[in-house]
Amino acid sequence: MIPRYTRPEMGKLWNLENKYQKWLDVEIAVCEAWAELGEIPVDVLKVIKKKADFDIKEIAKIEKVVKHDVIAFLTSVAHHIGSESRFIHKGLTSSDILDTALALQLKEAADLIIKDIKGLMDVIKAQAYKYKDTPMIGRSHGVHAEPTTFGLKCALWHEDMRRNLFRMRHAKDIISIGKLSGAVGTFSNIPPDIEERVCKKLGLKPEPVATQVVQRDRHAEYLTTLALIAASIDKIAIEIRHLQRTEVMEVEEPFVAGQRGSSAMPHKRNPVGCENLSGLARLVRTNALASIENIALWHERDISHSSVERVIIPDSTILVDYMLNRLKGILDGLHVYPKKMKENMAKSYGLYNSQRVMLALIDKGLSRDAAYDIVQRNAMASWKKGIAFKRLLLKDKEVKEYLTSKEITDIFDLEYYLKNVDYIFTRIFGK
Repeated sequence: MIPRYTRPEMGKLWNLENKYQKWLDVEIAVCEAWAELGEIPVDVLKVIKKKADFDIKEIAKIEKVVKHDVIAFLTSVAHHIGSESRFIHKGLTSSDILDTALALQLKEAADLIIKDIKGLMDVIKAQAYKYKDTPMIGRSHGVHAEPTTFGLKCALWHEDMRRNLFRMRHAKDIISIGKLSGAVGTFSNIPPDIEERVCKKLGLKPEPVATQVVQRDRHAEYLTTLALIAASIDKIAIEIRHLQRTEVMEVEEPFVAGQRGSSAMPHKRNPVGCENLSGLARLVRTNALASIENIALWHERDISHSSVERVIIPDSTILVDYMLNRLKGILDGLHVYPKKMKENMAKSYGLYNSQRVMLALIDKGLSRDAAYDIVQRNAMASWKKGIAFKRLLLKDKEVKEYLTSKEITDIFDLEYYLKNVDYIFTRIFGK
């Protein structure tokens, strides 16, 4: 079943109709190249191009007998063409067709995913600018650290996706490879010129050296790129899930009219969309591992990779297409609660200013260790007693020996932490 967030183009790309059509496109392109070399009569080529077709049900029926998908396909094509079909598959082995056609499918899938990434980046950028100056507490180890803005979080996600866009474009280039060099890649029954001509027609590059197959590190790089994209999606989803916890509730994924969160508890509004994305990311990462296992084949080729690829390649491209579009919808409709962000920031009693206090004491001549001890003593008392950190500092005689009340108060200026937000945005998005 194709997930509803997946664009129809991605699902159709992997159906049997399109797969066999790609096989046929490659076979016809080879016939055209042979004709250009004078090895197939022009009038025969015309017949082949006019009559070439296949029947999916017939292929399935023939395959039950011959136990070979390409032979079944070629037999069905031959039934449509007639005697001229003897020129089809001239000098080729099955993997010449399979791998070259697969490259065409993967190239098209890459184009769709690249478009998805760009669309997601547009939404992330809009949210980044909308919340550029919306302060919230930054957390390390899940514990309050120093202030940041929600816009900066979004800007970080945008930069993550920019790298994924670069990776996907590179993966598309790596996989856009055709191979028409025969049984063990030596061009024994087909001249290299055929491969050059066909690849040029199809918008591919020839594999510089091959066995019976295009080498599977290319496919592994492609699948690993999809896994990195999925991992980035998972990263964003986990952040939203954490920020949606009841104790935090700084952001919340969309909850539409009529939606219900729990069969038992009517009050529940769960981050099910993001949880779904985190789960699917595990599948895509697992598929990438399987693609790496496919790299090592026996000698010039075995078939152990084939069964794996029939699952992991369609699944991973469909899943990543789905995930990118679903995340786009979640971020576009994200509920953001700036008031709650300010309330949560106050829960640590202003302790996020501890580094500034320590640095101020160091500037007054104290050693780092001495300054650290003074600040930590007050910070621990603030936590234990639930008293504002600034209040304790203003009463600490040792601190007051070095810092005036005004200097202490000035340290607790929130804007200090956000003074370089514009600089970071310019570095990411330009002026």
